[in-house]
Amino acid sequence: MVDGHGPIRPEIPVLLCLLHTQHLAQDHGVPKSPCLRDAAMKSAMNNGMNTEPTNFLVRACLMLVIGFMACIAHAQQAMKADGPRQDIAALKSLAEAFLLAQAANLPGTASVKLKDPDPRLNLPACAAPETWMPQGSKALGKTSVGIRCAQPAWNLLLPATVSVTTPYVTSAAPLAQGQKLGASDLVLRQGDLASLPAGVLTDLAQAQGRTLQMPLAAGMPVSRAQLKSQPVVQQGQPVRLVASGNGFSVSGEGRALTSGAEGDLVQARTASGQLVAGVAQADGVLSVRY
Repeated sequence: MVDGHGPIRPEIPVLLCLLHTQHLAQDHGVPKSPCLRDAAMKSAMNNGMNTEPTNFLVRACLMLVIGFMACIAHAQQAMKADGPRQDIAALKSLAEAFLLAQAANLPGTASVKLKDPDPRLNLPACAAPETWMPQGSKALGKTSVGIRCAQPAWNLLLPATVSVTTPYVTSAAPLAQGQKLGASDLVLRQGDLASLPAGVLTDLAQAQGRTLQMPLAAGMPVSRAQLKSQPVVQQGQPVRLVASGNGFSVSGEGRALTSGAEGDLVQARTASGQLVAGVAQADGVLSVRY
């Protein structure tokens, strides 16, 4: 390549192309980067300074454009990335495990179905997310479970449905008020505890020998409220808590938050302030299963 003053050195247009590309990078908010310069130098080394100038310039500028595009992509990625994001699937697993643990004291087999959160949800990653339940909620039927993070601070509420498949006691024939129940008066069926009356009996032994307070049609669920009984745990009284699981058993003291007859699920608060639920025994002990 020549001009009016003689041949143009082939590296001059390359440098001009490099400077122009660097200005383009600055216009796009990309800081000056040695990657562009390195791309031009690599092209020069690969092609040699004695290569025909036109081919050399084409290849050098092509390398510069590729380098420029790479720098643009890197800058855009850096601007978008403001830290690791929370794995939403991990939060759903955490919420499911929490609800299953809460339902462990209910008779039967529990299953949890969580509603998928908004797909646009974009939370900062949390090292120690904490599960909780809104006041008045319970781990049965349509409910919700909360997950929160202290640092960075965020709070998420996930709608859920907890189903518990369990056997339950029904009347085998029409039963009269004041009738003392025997084995032939009762039959077990399977159902979802969430759709059954509160306090429904799940074991025939819980009803046999008890007296009905009201008449029952055939096939009706039998609940504790329909039977004459005296509560074995009163709200506010101190209770003994016996927690047991696979290969362990521990006991402690607590205070009952609700009343209940034998076999009822009673809520209590431990001395440390933890909320638990246990099955009331005849001696007033609450049996907590894990």
